[in-house]
Amino acid sequence: MNVNKILQIDNILVGKEIAKIKFACDLKKCKGACCTLDSEYGASLMHEELELIENVLDRVKEYLPEKHRSEIEIKGFYERKDNELMTRSFNNKACVFVYYENDVAKCGIEKAFLDGKTDFRKPISCHLFPLRISEFGGDVLRFEKFNECSPALEKGEEEEINFIDFLKESLIRKYGNNWYLKLKEITDKENVNT
Repeated sequence: MNVNKILQIDNILVGKEIAKIKFACDLKKCKGACCTLDSEYGASLMHEELELIENVLDRVKEYLPEKHRSEIEIKGFYERKDNELMTRSFNNKACVFVYYENDVAKCGIEKAFLDGKTDFRKPISCHLFPLRISEFGGDVLRFEKFNECSPALEKGEEEEINFIDFLKESLIRKYGNNWYLKLKEITDKENVNT
């Protein structure tokens, strides 16, 4: 990341491009592609999320297709790859927590939360997607471009929704309201000055 393209808020580095991007998920067009990206890697998990998911797993399984429930029963819901924790991927494609509503991939963990059956929404890496967090002596936030998110970029432009506004709830969940307000103030200035 180029130093001239970085904002620092407290001890967290933020790519300036995040201030400029317009973004709003368009599930009708992308079909929940973020949950079904072709990859042997699932969603990143924090160590403390393992117990949170384990505690709600029985309630979440009610929403999952049988083949995903079987995968979890046999192999578990997470794995460690390259020293990173992540959700298990079913057939190197869908996250094991995916269920389908019509033809849209959705998160079973989040569905249980929205139905009031749990108090854990979903892994923070999923809630922040496609914002990525890298560790470099502290968190470094960057927008990761995926072709599957092109409809979200178009919808964000059409509806004039800033990326950080779209991610407000997840950013506050991760870093707190005061941090988010600092980010908002700085990025608003960035947008005015360009």
